[in-house]
Amino acid sequence: MTAMLEIGDLHVSYGQVEAVRGVSLELQPGQIISVIGPNGAGKTTLLAAAMGLLPCKGTLRFEGEDLQGLDVEARVERGLCLVPEKRELFGELTVLDNLQLGAYAKRLRSDAMKRQLQSVYDRFPRLAERRSQRADTLSGGERQMLAVGRALMSAPRLLMLDEPSLGLAPLIVRDILSIVRKLREDGVSILLVEQNARAALETSDHGYVLETGEIALSGASGELASDPRVQATYLGGGTHDDE
Repeated sequence: MTAMLEIGDLHVSYGQVEAVRGVSLELQPGQIISVIGPNGAGKTTLLAAAMGLLPCKGTLRFEGEDLQGLDVEARVERGLCLVPEKRELFGELTVLDNLQLGAYAKRLRSDAMKRQLQSVYDRFPRLAERRSQRADTLSGGERQMLAVGRALMSAPRLLMLDEPSLGLAPLIVRDILSIVRKLREDGVSILLVEQNARAALETSDHGYVLETGEIALSGASGELASDPRVQATYLGGGTHDDE
């Protein structure tokens, strides 16, 4: 089976500083893959490179097609979309305006736009209630819903989420990750970058631990969650000698 996303020996630099060093990972159709790690590990840089926001060296393929040389809009047209860590909403615009901007690369006709909007509203009823409200008046959870909804307006087959739980209350985090699982059921593959390792591993099928720009560990999410190194560093656990 052709991988939906293949990243091979990826290198990304900021000037003389190499932020991502030789990262390789694969995401199969229908999978949720998580990437966990501390601040500064290179997680956001990895997603930015995959989306075409940063230059990189190495292999980047989407459904077998080489992504190198394609700009962001071309990648969106092919079915990739990124929900950035800071959400990057247009605060002075309404919820509806922000959603419509998400479909820009698809250049949808009026009837197709209405269907796509209704699909997002069905998934996020609160956005329908607030469609005429300015984005900068929404709560944190609502802004995250809007960021995901805007991405879904482009009908992605692969959705990349950068720290979707950041700054949200635990109950809202649970709701957001429940939506992520439902997206997979609806045929959207997910690449999830999270500092909340427990939530990420509970949500994903397979996980990678990124440290100082390199893959330190990888495996089935359940196995990673049971790994003593992951427990000690990211899950607040670990073993303690009684001696």
